[in-house]
Amino acid sequence: QVQLVESGGGLVQAGGSLRLSCAASGRTRYAMGWFRQAPGKEREFVARITYGGTTYYADSVKGRFTISRDNDKNTQYLQMNSLKPEDTAVYYCAAEAWPRARLGTAPRDYDYWGQGTQVTVSS
Repeated sequence: QVQLVESGGGLVQAGGSLRLSCAASGRTRYAMGWFRQAPGKEREFVARITYGGTTYYADSVKGRFTISRDNDKNTQYLQMNSLKPEDTAVYYCAAEAWPRARLGTAPRDYDYWGQGTQVTVSS
């Protein structure tokens, strides 16, 4: 069983930046991702990175967010730039326990989840 712990959330003004981290308790040999959930909304896909470093982004964050990972440290990151008030949400780290044939943009594609970290962007 892999445990995921996020950190780095907080309050930032629009246009600012934050960097989220997600540390895994064990080696994650497959894809990892980030999701977010705003109050009253469903959990939505943000970004995904394979073990080899291939990335995929939601259109809403493309060009502003960058996902990366350090396999030696069992950690993934989400660099968020040019933040907007609509980016406000609880951000969740996720990891696969086995590889999927799908693109990996749905919560059901991931087996391990962190507890979430709040990101609030003020206007």
